[in-house]
Amino acid sequence: MSTDTDTKKPSTEAATKGGEMSGSDVVIEALIREGVKDIFAYPGGASLELHQSLAKRKDDIRVILPRHEQGGAFAAEGYARASGKPGVCMATSGPGATNLMTAIADAFMDSTPMVAITGQVYSKFIGKAAFQETDFFGMTLPVVKHSFLVLDVTELPMIMRKAFKIATSGRPGPVVVDIPKDIQQAMTVPQWVEDVPLRSDKLPTFASDLELKNVVKLIEEAKRPAIYFGGGVVSAEAHKELTEFVERTGIPCASTLMGAGSFPETHELSLKWFGMHGSAYGNWAVHNCDLLLTFGARFDDRITGDVTKFAPQAEIVHIDIDPSEHNKNKIVHHPIVSEIKYAIGRMNELMAQSFQKPDITPWIEQVQQWKRDFPFSWEESEHILPQEAIKTLYDLTKGEAIISTGVGQHQMWAAQFYNFAHPRSLISSLGLGSMGYGYPAAVGAKVACPDRQVIDIDGDGSFAMNIQELATAKIEKIAAKAMILNNQHLGMVVQWEDRFYNSVRGNTILGDENNIGSPENLGGIYPDYVTIAKGFGLPARRVHKREELKDAIQEMLDSDEAFLLDVIVPYTEHVLPMIPAGKTVDQMVVK
Repeated sequence: MSTDTDTKKPSTEAATKGGEMSGSDVVIEALIREGVKDIFAYPGGASLELHQSLAKRKDDIRVILPRHEQGGAFAAEGYARASGKPGVCMATSGPGATNLMTAIADAFMDSTPMVAITGQVYSKFIGKAAFQETDFFGMTLPVVKHSFLVLDVTELPMIMRKAFKIATSGRPGPVVVDIPKDIQQAMTVPQWVEDVPLRSDKLPTFASDLELKNVVKLIEEAKRPAIYFGGGVVSAEAHKELTEFVERTGIPCASTLMGAGSFPETHELSLKWFGMHGSAYGNWAVHNCDLLLTFGARFDDRITGDVTKFAPQAEIVHIDIDPSEHNKNKIVHHPIVSEIKYAIGRMNELMAQSFQKPDITPWIEQVQQWKRDFPFSWEESEHILPQEAIKTLYDLTKGEAIISTGVGQHQMWAAQFYNFAHPRSLISSLGLGSMGYGYPAAVGAKVACPDRQVIDIDGDGSFAMNIQELATAKIEKIAAKAMILNNQHLGMVVQWEDRFYNSVRGNTILGDENNIGSPENLGGIYPDYVTIAKGFGLPARRVHKREELKDAIQEMLDSDEAFLLDVIVPYTEHVLPMIPAGKTVDQMVVK
């Protein structure tokens, strides 16, 4: 996003001459001034004016028509997560707007910069239960950084500028701009603004040298230090600073799934990610450390388990840009409010001046022993297993693809068996856990990064929830691939049923209960995803034999357009390790 509006010439005659523009024209001109190149937008009665304005500016901004508003909003998230730029989506009033709600909440939970623009009924009808009216402003307040209801057309330039600044400043997140139809139709001479001030309490904060020198001293005195980093490192583009910090200090580090790839997972000091289904060695390292350096993470329950027993032996440093996260879930010893890129970078500078690197050789030997003894693994089978499919994909892409996922077992296996060496390479719904996220997010990521392979690793349950976005990929020529790990069940729920509910099936079988599809019963596979994909005009293939797996994945990767690969796998596999909800590392199930 650029704020240098002086270098951007208004590209409509009215704007150039300082003449009148409609409110809808102002909105689109504002998007272009913000550097927006792509928007995911579904039209309707209350947003027709905006789409007419977009049609006039098709050479300046690409409109991608999703087949469902939720798909468009998830695509905007995928775009933002892959690029670091705010994703933009648009919908009409009423049901169009409410279809954005899950994705807006998702963006809020995962700190994803997004601007959602919605049409609204005429101002005079607001609050009167008019056709397709909802109080979208009020409805979104709990799950946004800010919501705007525009009631004065002259405020549009300022509001649009604010929306993008709020979405991308500090801890990123979603912003809603709700615009009644009469405001879109009203004429105004726009007064463009270069920048808008934020309240002082919303400005980025930078740690003091005193605070950071104290952290360095703690490192020098530690015997068993560990680093725990999260999505804040990705948002701040602080991966280079983190890598230098780890290599300078020699401290092993474990990420959250939001932080995956900010430190190369193939590095000897990487513990990959930890938490409920994370690495055993990462969980043990954090559990047994005496100093825990927490960078841009929030101690959520899937990481901590029983928070009272999380890292029980550690002195905890927590550096985060959002002060509301300090001591919210876990009481820490050293809460530091700071932009994380600055804090890590400044500690690197301080250590370059004076630093006594601690001798933690016994600790590193212990951690490496855990890594050797308890790697992510699976037991060989005559059938294709999900873990094997993901590992094969990793080998064929050499770890260079962008991977999106749905939500469930496949999501955890994707993170376990694909090693991420770069930030913004794993795109997944992690805070909200939204099924249906994977494929539209892949579409958005591919729009943002057209020269990279983008593959959605999905489950048959999650994929079905936004399957209509195959049409978007076909018509818009977006080569986002989908590899479905098809076990005919809601796999993660089945795993919980097996472990905690005596294997009683509570509506977790997706096909015919009397003819359940499987690698041994291909006739029972339901639905036929290959036929569905071909109905959308896309190439597809089903594979169930191990000896054909590699060739099938390569065919998917070689496709110049979107491709669906349906991999038939057994439903009996469980994601391990597993720390049961609310339990501790001591209760982790490893095998």
